[in-house]
Amino acid sequence: MNDSNKNISYLLNSPSWDGGTIYFIGIGGIGMSALARYFHSKNYKVSGYDRTSTELTRTLEASGIAIHYEENLDLAPKDAKVIVYTPAIPVNHAELVYYQKNGYKVVKRSDILQWITESSFNICVAGTHGKTTTTTMTGHILRHSGYGCNAFLGGIAANYQTNFWSDINNVVVVEADEYDRSFLKLTPDVAIITAMDADHLDIYGTPEEFGNAFIQFSEKIKAGGLLISKYGLSRTAEFTVSNHLSYSYNDNRASVYAKDIKVVNGSYLFDVVFKGETISDITLNMGGLHNIENAVAAIGVAKYLNISDEKIKAAVADFKGVKRRFEYIVKTEKQVLIDDYAHHPEELRALISGIRSLYGTEKLTLIFQPHLYSRTNDQAAEFGVSLSMVDEVILLPIYPARELPIPGVTSEMLLDKMTIANKKVLGKKEMVEWVKANKPGLIVMAGAGDIDVLVGEVKQVISG
Repeated sequence: MNDSNKNISYLLNSPSWDGGTIYFIGIGGIGMSALARYFHSKNYKVSGYDRTSTELTRTLEASGIAIHYEENLDLAPKDAKVIVYTPAIPVNHAELVYYQKNGYKVVKRSDILQWITESSFNICVAGTHGKTTTTTMTGHILRHSGYGCNAFLGGIAANYQTNFWSDINNVVVVEADEYDRSFLKLTPDVAIITAMDADHLDIYGTPEEFGNAFIQFSEKIKAGGLLISKYGLSRTAEFTVSNHLSYSYNDNRASVYAKDIKVVNGSYLFDVVFKGETISDITLNMGGLHNIENAVAAIGVAKYLNISDEKIKAAVADFKGVKRRFEYIVKTEKQVLIDDYAHHPEELRALISGIRSLYGTEKLTLIFQPHLYSRTNDQAAEFGVSLSMVDEVILLPIYPARELPIPGVTSEMLLDKMTIANKKVLGKKEMVEWVKANKPGLIVMAGAGDIDVLVGEVKQVISG
């Protein structure tokens, strides 16, 4: 336990705890809100700040957590014992600066996750993409089967309408976030690595250094623990953990893979082979071939934990997906609207391939909001290739998140990288009006910014 976590542990476990607040700066973030729910479930006093009110923050407020939406020192609790912040918060945030300068215990979200998981059996899911769905599937199988787990998810599980749940079994399923090297504070008993495609180069600098962090993550696995990594990762030979399984969508060279995949009534039916043993007739009621692969990884964990085949099959069949991961907003014979969090070129490629597997050559319109100036600039060519896989693209302006603009980096620069003819950049209101006028039959809205707040408007104009 590092010195920071010794102090956190002392504060949170002390018999002298007098009801002081645990305060979250950026409480509306998906990872932060899960931690807020954790402490609220333990009867700690929890409050927080976020920039805007969202469905997620409103849910937290409805549970009794006080939240305000302006940088206001008068609203920041002075009785706070622990201040938790996310690296997405600007360093000059008025409340964060106040707490740092006035002797409060200020820690990152990753420090709290480290503290929570130091004495539990941990299943940690990492990867540039696929980790949220894989984490949620894994947690769902353990919960549905009766095995039991605590879960800290990077998305809202549709089965339970939450990104956190607790259980008496001292097992934690957690999404291991590579941003800001946060996942290096975790100690997995079981680790999954879904992908190592370069991202967050504003943090890591080079693709090689980004990959190095995943090698370091694998070295955090406890003695006797298990690594499950996607078959074919470019640096697989550098993983040194002795207990190592690979998984694949359908490559029989992997330790765990799917076979005999069929589409039946809009769902996938397939078998999974785990170290030579076959589990037959698994049903996945979630679109996207990449989600079969995510399910294979989750099933690999369940088999490792000796959960029975029948319980695994029942859990997968009952899995309703994750909010904003291949989520059907409208699904009729004439109209389909899918919402997805995809914001990396490989995520877009997987998303589009999955849609094509279900809808063939039907005209596909993609509305995409690029996320971060740095990612758009670093991976413009790769975005051009992925975006060109559809028939028509509407780009929204770049969502900056934590970044300041980079001169010359705009959504327009992606148009030049695309090989299709039907492409344009529109503002948010213009996009909604365009959809209203054209009413495409198959629409996908994708991005990690605030495009999700427009989904309801698009649904309304195509359904009207």
